[in-house]
Amino acid sequence: MEIVAFGVQADEQPFLERAFAGRHQVRSLNVFLNRDTAPIARGYEIVSSSVNADLGADVLQTLAAGGTKMIAQRSTGFNNIDLEAAADLGMSVGRVAHYSPYAVAEFAWALALAVDRRLVRATNRTRNFDFRLDGLMGRDLRGRTAGVLGTGKIGTAFTRIAHGFGMNLLGWDLAENPHCVELGMKYVARERLFAEADLVTLHLPLVDDTRHLVDAAALAAMKDDAILINTSRGGLVDTAALVDTLKAGRLTGVGLDVYEEEAAFFFFDKSLDIISDDTLARLMTFGNVLVTSHQAYFTQDAVGQIIEATVANVEDYLTHRTNENMLVTRGQLPKAAP
Repeated sequence: MEIVAFGVQADEQPFLERAFAGRHQVRSLNVFLNRDTAPIARGYEIVSSSVNADLGADVLQTLAAGGTKMIAQRSTGFNNIDLEAAADLGMSVGRVAHYSPYAVAEFAWALALAVDRRLVRATNRTRNFDFRLDGLMGRDLRGRTAGVLGTGKIGTAFTRIAHGFGMNLLGWDLAENPHCVELGMKYVARERLFAEADLVTLHLPLVDDTRHLVDAAALAAMKDDAILINTSRGGLVDTAALVDTLKAGRLTGVGLDVYEEEAAFFFFDKSLDIISDDTLARLMTFGNVLVTSHQAYFTQDAVGQIIEATVANVEDYLTHRTNENMLVTRGQLPKAAP
């Protein structure tokens, strides 16, 4: 069988093709799946999508009309997929429930250290042979407080590193994680975490209850010299409110690997374009803000695991089996839908 895979990055393609070698043929495309590109999938029973795909009801209807019966998304998040529409169309939908949590946690720390120690400003200077230290002073993290919102696998990995730095640990989640408690984490109300943490990091899914979790009120509660890191989902942060906070001269630094409207920009070369998104354009003007293009997951280890799980999802679909990754199985939502 030939499978069409959308949104395949150049570094990802060899992993994908090796994993399916001897099983199925893969047509790798660097375009993202949306209403404009969905007709390309006509004739393909199985379609693999990436994290920024648009799999709303209209796109799924186009895919189903073209013969697609299975969506194998190469990501953990699935807020971009209309699962009820997929079920109504009799489709199967799989995602990747787990992959290396260390990839994202380590990258979150890379962002935190980069903004704390002014690394972008420093490297820009030294490339011009400017070796002054003016404006480059950072802070020791030892003895300061890390606030971790979301203490699942990634949040726990981040917490272990914070513990290694000698930081005080505050956590917020629906349930306490005993592994984090063992490290000395104290679970507190969200408002207290925002008020007391020197470093706030987000490791939560994007659902209705978490959208704009970091809003104007949360930002106002944070310390003036706090650091904010988001490597989870852009919609967790009210970016307009964040811009207003930064304009007021607050926050030591912000590291963002995700953005609310990233689908229009991330993974594309927009260097020659006029950027019409005023919020993103303004965000990029702040010297204490570091924005990367949703690359936290992008390690050899994590990508390999994502593709292995995608292969397993496809094989289970073809042999009429199910697994923990399946969100919809032949038109049936799980009894306890995600």
